[in-house]
Amino acid sequence: MPLPAEFHEIAKRVNNWGRWGERDEIGTLNLITDAVVREAAATVLTGRRVALAVPLRQRGIQTGLIPARVNPLHTMTSVNREEFAPGSVATSDDTVTMGLQAGTHWDALPHVSHGGRIYNGRPADSITAHARAAFSGIEKARHIVSRGVLLDVARARGVDRLDPGHAVTPEDLEAAEDMGAVSVGPGDVVVVRTGHMQRYLAGDRRAYGSASPGLSVRTPEWFHARDAAAVANDTLCFEVFPPEIDGLWLPVHALHLVEMGMMQGQNWNLEELSAACAEERRYAFLLTATPEPFEGAVGAPVAPVAVL
Repeated sequence: MPLPAEFHEIAKRVNNWGRWGERDEIGTLNLITDAVVREAAATVLTGRRVALAVPLRQRGIQTGLIPARVNPLHTMTSVNREEFAPGSVATSDDTVTMGLQAGTHWDALPHVSHGGRIYNGRPADSITAHARAAFSGIEKARHIVSRGVLLDVARARGVDRLDPGHAVTPEDLEAAEDMGAVSVGPGDVVVVRTGHMQRYLAGDRRAYGSASPGLSVRTPEWFHARDAAAVANDTLCFEVFPPEIDGLWLPVHALHLVEMGMMQGQNWNLEELSAACAEERRYAFLLTATPEPFEGAVGAPVAPVAVL
């Protein structure tokens, strides 16, 4: 199905190609300036730390819906091996094979394309099987440290979790801002809680990976207007699934990654953060969320930490 006129109209309004120069490869991460980081550091009042990643394990989030995204296959390669001589210091080692986007992760800008193009107008065929992504690989996101803002949409709507298929709208995001007495600004990394992660944490992997709430195709313009640096949430698909427009798959991915140059995070565990922010009555914090720097990768695991 060709992308509809509605999509192309939104794409024109949010497009950032050339905004930071023709050679730019990091898009909206340019908005995380030294001043933004200093202001983010000033949000730390108690030093309370909240981990936002799910454990990496073989019986993890992936159920086969996305065939190549295998859960971590973790193998011990040596166990208490005395490397140099009997009675010497012993070591244990292990190895892992996994999909880079199997658990809590960031999508890099070339993760999706449309019309044969990736971010900043570069050709999609610059991604090859052997050379990987020639531009905007995940290693270019060298240090993601900024002010994090939790938009707890589920709590703002007075529910534990949003219903499957709920499309999070700009109005939902603004209601969460109002509840948290916070406003998204330039350089912020926004985390949007739907509560859907509760299904995975309760052991219902199938329900977590099927119909889910997520961001509406109406939200990219909202994030563009606020100059957000990146956005993450607590679902597998990130955007509402099944899609709002019949047959139009991953339009929010295309608008964020290709048009805006804005990274997306998926499978973030925001449950403890939701409780902590509600308890402390503040929804802005210092966030560290630098991905593992796999060269040329179109996504990578991340272990984000919010510091209140």
